[in-house]
Amino acid sequence: MSLPHQTVEWFRHHRGGMALAAIIALASSFLDEHYGAPAMLFALLIGMAFNFLGEAPPTAAGITFCSRSLLRLGVALLGLRLTFGDVSQLGVVPIVGVAGMLAITVIGGVVFARLFRRNTAFGLLTGGSVAICGASAAMAIAAVLPKAHFKDEDLLLTVVGVTAMSTLAMIAYPMLFGSLGLTDIEIGYLIGATIHDVAQVVGAGYSVGDTAGDIATFTKLLRVALLPVVLVAVTLFFRRESGAAVGLPWFVVAFLILMMARNFLSFPEPVLDLASDVSRFLLVMAISALGVKTSLQQLFAPGVRGLVLIVVDTAFLLGQALVFARIFLT
Repeated sequence: MSLPHQTVEWFRHHRGGMALAAIIALASSFLDEHYGAPAMLFALLIGMAFNFLGEAPPTAAGITFCSRSLLRLGVALLGLRLTFGDVSQLGVVPIVGVAGMLAITVIGGVVFARLFRRNTAFGLLTGGSVAICGASAAMAIAAVLPKAHFKDEDLLLTVVGVTAMSTLAMIAYPMLFGSLGLTDIEIGYLIGATIHDVAQVVGAGYSVGDTAGDIATFTKLLRVALLPVVLVAVTLFFRRESGAAVGLPWFVVAFLILMMARNFLSFPEPVLDLASDVSRFLLVMAISALGVKTSLQQLFAPGVRGLVLIVVDTAFLLGQALVFARIFLT
């Protein structure tokens, strides 16, 4: 039985980029297994070396598919790894802390924007992207902001800025938090609570260890789950009908469903091990593709001055997390 023509054409269109991401992922996994090198970090760095293929016709579509769809699928499958016992190690206070830091960061983004003589909409755009999930949050918030209150250049600057800061944080934060003498659970929590994009949270968390990676992913998805609340608040603030759908991203819903299934149903251990291995490799492929798409020149194209506000928002969130960790986690 032959495959449908559309499926064959889709595969031909995407196979180049998928093969490139898979090869980088395999090389990174080899370095991890034989030399103890963090697979996620090396996937990002090796991928960046192939940035010239990020927009090349034979690989562009496949690279985009891996960096987006495979990332979300890999995150969804992580639900089968997380048990209520893992979550209970955090406790109620850190979970409430995530919501508190998110709200304070969004409000702080508006305050800092006004200090930088920018309007409230730009503050919501930058503060929300830092507080929730980076570029994805920026796009979602832009969809509900009145067009008269911001420019396309503002959205582009925000996407570039949070992507740059998130990439730098993926490399720097594990070392910073590790130097504080925290446990893997605490490090995972801080990574999940502070890094902007889901991909970089996954990369940073699993570069520390599986426990840190699991907790970081769960904590990050708590932030993502609050995105609809922020979108509704922004819409009500401007009292305009945006027409945009407000709901949880599908991969967050899938993550929660699989997590519930993991805790209430009985799965054979080989099935759970297979799901864990598949999830991990998909995430390494996604990070590899993200690296291929990452250009340092483009990240810093807007210039230092244009990124100052996002840097301030990022430092503000990090400062909150460190204070919270000092009071409640240590």
